[in-house]
Amino acid sequence: MTILVTGGAGFIGSNFVLDWLADPAAEGVVNLDALTYAGNRANLAPLAGDARHVFVHGDICDRALIDQLLATHQPRAIVHFAAESHVDRSIHGPGAFMKTNVDGTFTLLEAARAYWGGLQGEAKAAFRFHHVSTDEVYGSLKPSDPPFAETNPYEPNSPYSASKAASDHLVRAWHHTYGLPVLTTNCSNNYGPLHFPEKLIPLMIVNALAGKPLPVYGDGQQIRDWLYVKDHCSGIRAVLAAGRLGETYNIGGWNEMANIDIVKTVCGLLDELRPDAAGPYARLITYVTDRPGHDRRYAIDARKIERELGWRPAETFATGIRKTVQWYLDNPQWVADVQSGSYRDWVNQQYGA
Repeated sequence: MTILVTGGAGFIGSNFVLDWLADPAAEGVVNLDALTYAGNRANLAPLAGDARHVFVHGDICDRALIDQLLATHQPRAIVHFAAESHVDRSIHGPGAFMKTNVDGTFTLLEAARAYWGGLQGEAKAAFRFHHVSTDEVYGSLKPSDPPFAETNPYEPNSPYSASKAASDHLVRAWHHTYGLPVLTTNCSNNYGPLHFPEKLIPLMIVNALAGKPLPVYGDGQQIRDWLYVKDHCSGIRAVLAAGRLGETYNIGGWNEMANIDIVKTVCGLLDELRPDAAGPYARLITYVTDRPGHDRRYAIDARKIERELGWRPAETFATGIRKTVQWYLDNPQWVADVQSGSYRDWVNQQYGA
């Protein structure tokens, strides 16, 4: 038995594949990734020589390739991570987000529907299409609003979140119209090892260690719910194993924090673990112009997944962020390798002013 994972060389996808195959008894993984700027084969280095891991360099928009993989490997589930996911990049270039997140999900759904339709008996009953999405589809919360529940209306505010909302709607429609056995999870902000350093936490770690400014949007009071990536992986496994078909499950970390507090926490850990002779890392904090349409607050109500499936995050923010900072300190070569010329150009474009 195998599962097909899309986007399995990216941040969350590679953590999921590594976590899955850490179990010697786990099913094999066919790992499809287009290896865009954020996809990194080095993330999967621990699996070198593991016959249970089959890596395929390809695009989820390539229907012929998807059909071939399904026919050849006969997976019992598709776990769909592949996505363009950075809000800032979606503001500058929304087309790539529509192609991957909307057209790519449509292509996968149609291929899955054809494949599932040809299955028989237990194989057909056991098949699952698990779609991994984001809390950003719900829009922005006021300070006094309750956290996002699965019943919240969709109110996406960026090209990225709009493209993910569209993909969520496609998944829902393919279940209700065609009966495709789908599951959807909407997660809060992930952090942890192997995170490409364009996002807040790894960017702060990498810049601080290089003595560069730590750019904070606006007043830094944007609030997010933070979820350690390995907790996200365990939540997905729980839903894939026992989630109710057609249902959505929010996966959150129960850790609401303002961006500026995240940055100061990272600085404090670096002061402890890798002190800088020039002084506290917080001296590098630099406030920059806020991005257009920046959502003020996200928060996840994760009671449904706990109530139905018994899942709760294992890490607090304090334990997870310490593990994260230590990982970046222990893996300088990985950081150096992902900081290509195109990455530097992007940072200069986004924060250079």
